[in-house]
Amino acid sequence: MHKAMIALTVALLSGAVAAQTPPQPLRPEQATWFSPPAVPALKAAWLVGSEQGAGPYLLRVRLAAGGRFPPHTHPDTRYTTVLSGTLYVGFGERVDETAVVAVPAGAIYEAPAGEPHWVWAKDGDVEYQESGVAPTATRPLR
Repeated sequence: MHKAMIALTVALLSGAVAAQTPPQPLRPEQATWFSPPAVPALKAAWLVGSEQGAGPYLLRVRLAAGGRFPPHTHPDTRYTTVLSGTLYVGFGERVDETAVVAVPAGAIYEAPAGEPHWVWAKDGDVEYQESGVAPTATRPLR
């Protein structure tokens, strides 16, 4: 009985391994990039999922030096990972440069659903990636 179980396990695992395909990289340069008309310093691309879809998404964002994205909210909680540069984040309905938090490369911050916040590339270019669960949206406060 023991040998039969081992043979069945080996057969199942062999089939599972044979059926797997190698991962395909998602390359940002192959994505469709866009800029909101009111924020030309920002470029973004949906790498996984979309705003209107259902399920997890990844949004890659590039914010040019000095660029800001004004106060806004999202209907879902977003997790932002800073990939390069330092992103300055402020929470609240108004921009207050004295109340920002510096989020350096490698760090993550959470923007809770419905919480007004804004971002700033104060010290130079910043690249970051946002993730959450769609459907989602970005709702400017003004």
